[in-house]
Amino acid sequence: MLSNLITCCETNQRGLLRPTGTSSYLAFYTKANMAQPIQQLTRNNHGQGRESISFTVIKRKEKFGKVLYEKRHYAKGRWACVKVQEDQYEQSVCLGFMKIMKYICEQNSSGLYLGMTVPIVTVIHTGESTSDITRFVTVAYYLPGGLQDQPPDPHDPDIIIEEWPPAVVYARGFGGVTNEGSIAREINLLAELLGNPELCLRDTFIVAGYTNPAAATRLNEIWFLERL
Repeated sequence: MLSNLITCCETNQRGLLRPTGTSSYLAFYTKANMAQPIQQLTRNNHGQGRESISFTVIKRKEKFGKVLYEKRHYAKGRWACVKVQEDQYEQSVCLGFMKIMKYICEQNSSGLYLGMTVPIVTVIHTGESTSDITRFVTVAYYLPGGLQDQPPDPHDPDIIIEEWPPAVVYARGFGGVTNEGSIAREINLLAELLGNPELCLRDTFIVAGYTNPAAATRLNEIWFLERL
C-alpha cells in the first residue's frame, strides 16, 4: 500500500521531506519509520488499534435520519502540538504531520511507539473571509490516556506539549480531501446550519482527521469552537 503513496518531493535543509507541489503533500507517508501509525490509521472504521478521544454529546441536529452536526463537550487534555507555516497551506499540513508522526514513532524520550489516537487535528485560521485560510497551522496529536500524566518529551524542539482546556465544539462530518477549497466550503455549510455562528470563534477552526488522508474513503470533521 505504501508504494501507492509515493509522490514527488524533495528534502529541505533540515533533512525533512517537503512536497514540491500541493498535490504531493502526502509524501511523508512513504517514510519507513511511519509505517506503523499509517497501518493504524488505515484499519477499519471501527477504529481497532486506535484510541478515540472521548467526548459528551450535548446536542445532535438531524434531518431525515442524517446527522447534520453535533454539539460536543471535550474535557481538558494534553496534546503534542507543532506550529508550521510553509509556502502553501497543504505544505504546512504536510510538514506538521511529518513531525507529529516522527514523535509517535519513537522520536521521543521513551524511545517507544506511542500509539495512535484519533482524530489528529489541524487548527486553522482565516482572514476577514472564511475562504481566506492562512498558511499558518497547528497540527496536534492527543496523547493516549496512559501518557496524559507524564507525556514523553519530543526530540524535535518544534513540538510542544500543551494542556488544552475543556471546550465545547460544533462538529460536522465530511468526506474527501481537505484543502483550502473544501475547508472553506464546510465552514460556510456549518455556519448556515447553526444559524447563529456568532456563538463561535469567527477566525479559528479545527479540521479533524479520522482516516489516512490518502485513503479512497476519508472521514473528516470541521469543528467550530464555542466562545467562552
